[in-house]
Amino acid sequence: MKKINKIYVLVSLVILTASCKDSFLEEKKDYAGFNEQVFQEASLAQGYVDYVYGLFLPANNGTPNVQVQSATDNGTYSSAFTQTTDELAGETDWNKEWAQISYVNTNALKYFGQRLPNSVANNTWTRMKEINLFLQEIDKHGLTTDITNKFKGQMYFWRAWQYFELVKLYGGVPLVLTPQDPIVSSGPANEIQRSSSSACIEQIVKDLDLAISLLPGKWTGVDNGRITSGAAAALKGRVLLTWASPLFNRTDDRARWERAYQANLAAKTLLETNGFGLYKVGGTANGVAWGNMFIADNSIESVFAFGFNALTTGNPQKNNGWEQATRSREINGAGSISPTKQIVDAFPMRDGKPITASSSTYPYSDAKFYKNRDPRFYKTFVYNGAIWPYSGAANYKQWTYVWKKTATAGYNGTTETKGANASGIYLCKANNPNANNSIGNFSNSPTDYMEIRFAEVVLNLAESAIGTDKLSEGFEGIKSIRDRAGILAGTDGSYGLGVGLSRDQLFAAVLNERKIEFAYESKRFWDLRRWMLFESGTTTARLGFAPLNGTRRTGFYIGVKTTAGADYVGANDPLLKPATGTAPLIDRDPATYPAGITTYDQYLDYLYDNYFKVSVRDDLDKTSPANWKFTWYPQYYFFGINQTVLSASPYLQQTTGWDSMNGAGTFDPLK
Repeated sequence: MKKINKIYVLVSLVILTASCKDSFLEEKKDYAGFNEQVFQEASLAQGYVDYVYGLFLPANNGTPNVQVQSATDNGTYSSAFTQTTDELAGETDWNKEWAQISYVNTNALKYFGQRLPNSVANNTWTRMKEINLFLQEIDKHGLTTDITNKFKGQMYFWRAWQYFELVKLYGGVPLVLTPQDPIVSSGPANEIQRSSSSACIEQIVKDLDLAISLLPGKWTGVDNGRITSGAAAALKGRVLLTWASPLFNRTDDRARWERAYQANLAAKTLLETNGFGLYKVGGTANGVAWGNMFIADNSIESVFAFGFNALTTGNPQKNNGWEQATRSREINGAGSISPTKQIVDAFPMRDGKPITASSSTYPYSDAKFYKNRDPRFYKTFVYNGAIWPYSGAANYKQWTYVWKKTATAGYNGTTETKGANASGIYLCKANNPNANNSIGNFSNSPTDYMEIRFAEVVLNLAESAIGTDKLSEGFEGIKSIRDRAGILAGTDGSYGLGVGLSRDQLFAAVLNERKIEFAYESKRFWDLRRWMLFESGTTTARLGFAPLNGTRRTGFYIGVKTTAGADYVGANDPLLKPATGTAPLIDRDPATYPAGITTYDQYLDYLYDNYFKVSVRDDLDKTSPANWKFTWYPQYYFFGINQTVLSASPYLQQTTGWDSMNGAGTFDPLK
């Protein structure tokens, strides 16, 4: 079991360290003032900092791999952004085919928040209020600077984090750097206008520079898992890369790319100095290290992680819901995360070449799509017949095939008797092969989630280098990720990427690499947005990408056929041997294999060659109306402010492209 001294239990310290007082949380509900004792005693100040951590972290049984807080307005996490990508299917507020501009306006994202209430509520401006109050008061009440500096460094990080979440959604927002008094209903003190996007970026960078200067490069002991100077530097690199990307940088200003390059280079250097790097324990062959890093405790890959534990009761309980969400219903998992064929197809072959240009050495076939793939493929997906181990079942095989019970019916028979996953393929990324199933499910997973890992820093640097025309340096960065993944270098040493690539070809390569490397790590929505890849336009044409607009996310049918090639028709599972007798067609797990076959992998290939037919499943997205297509509206590249906020704060400018009660929006998020 993982140590319980990480940030998942820090919030509990608020209660523990304040046990001598009436109620620490109750005292903090007084927004008109503060309790000086909080800032006089180091343990209480620490509890305050830990409480702020808790405001940003996923809830118990959360699934941060596909959920983000900024998709909601109340401190919870949602998968809506992931469903607005090619990773997950489903209709959301931001991909509705039939939306009109009036409808778009009603779906202005509410993450911007509401006016500050009179009680503690976990929303955007409450979090900001907590941080600003702490930063205003911590140096006034006698604690020494060696104590307060580390506290402040963490709070500067969280303020930068919160502002970046706002800016990447809305562009410029009001810069509120001191605690406001909500009792003052109106007037200049509270009527703060939206600052320009550039001013907000500069404030975020300023806060992160302060965090870098105040925080240690590593924490030890009970502080392990806190934000480090390297984490702050990595976030700075992410911020400036976003600022340099086409969403904000429509003129491809090389100065922005250079600034992003310098920030990401500094982050990589600082992290390496403190022992961080690409996780390679176990070796890179066959993606062993790549798969293991997600379950390794305190690995060098983990720059900034959301921590979880395996506790089953009590205030410190913080289980990662990912294991339960991804595991098959056949073993009492939820089976609720259904990857799309579009992401499966994005993974290249063993030699790094895309499936559309596979080589004769590692050829691609739709009929056996799982063969000869990038080693990360097997650490990300579970296909029909794949071995998917867990504690006590090292050779558990996941079957997802379907068959026809009558000749005129569709595929209405399934091997998944407890309910099938929607896409015919499962996710196993970040699953623990020793996951505990002793209580009948996987609910008590302690696996941490790496919000920032070292591979992102490498690819952020590579993309920034490409932006500044340091093409060979950017190319080397992409290759280092493929090398760690276990892709073969090839005779030209390009890991399947090819040589002599142009700037735009390398931009496309790094974005494709992010799509694979960070699949189902809550990164895809932001990459699509910052490069404006949802619809046909300049960037999709430059990079040679097909836009998401007008598409449907699909899955797989692994249908059973007879040796003659016809669809199998029958009431019973054709590949499952009953208690007595033989399987109707062939036994999927025989005591002995046919002549010439000696391993299970060979036998699975034999089944696919002779008894399985792979086809596209097209009911993941809406089927009513029948012509439903993914539709993105350009207004969503910069969200407008919700009408409920504008009604209470009419002094705020609406975003250009959005209508409000005062008419058309006038705030330009590109400035």
